[in-house]
Amino acid sequence: MTRPISHPARDSVHRPPGAGLVQPVAAVLTDRLDDVAVAEAAARMALARRVPLLLIAVMPPHVRRSAGPASAPVRAVLARVMPKVGPHPTGRIPEVFHLPVGRGSRLAAAKELLALAGRHRAPDVLASRHGPHGIDAHTLIEAAALRGGPFVHAVAPASWVPLQPSAPPAADRPSGSWRGNVSR
Repeated sequence: MTRPISHPARDSVHRPPGAGLVQPVAAVLTDRLDDVAVAEAAARMALARRVPLLLIAVMPPHVRRSAGPASAPVRAVLARVMPKVGPHPTGRIPEVFHLPVGRGSRLAAAKELLALAGRHRAPDVLASRHGPHGIDAHTLIEAAALRGGPFVHAVAPASWVPLQPSAPPAADRPSGSWRGNVSR
């Protein structure tokens, strides 16, 4: 018996559920200076894969839970990284993660954050090496290993470069002596 022509041969390839859905690259933003390096690394990875960028803004527990991606505290966190991320051609998905109230276990917040990234089907999560309790990259890596979650990338903070004063143009520089061209 032959297979009908109107039905393609899809039975031979097994696809996991949701395999055709978009899988964004997640960046964990904790309202610190390291956020810029995290967002830049996530944007580069998302551009290479041509997927959207999932920007997870971490809010402290005292911020209202009803504060969504359009609230002022979340916009303030995202505003720090937007000049570096720029207009991402494949899109951005803003998301809010509220830290749990109280100091629970070290991995509690990390597991919840990875669950949020999992709901968006993000296979990669980028976080800073230094972050709030339970949200730093090392804790997220440990939680991902325990729960079988996404791959977590630790991003080093941007290196500090001192500002260099610019040299005056060659035409304005004195030549010969420190007094300039003085004729006697």
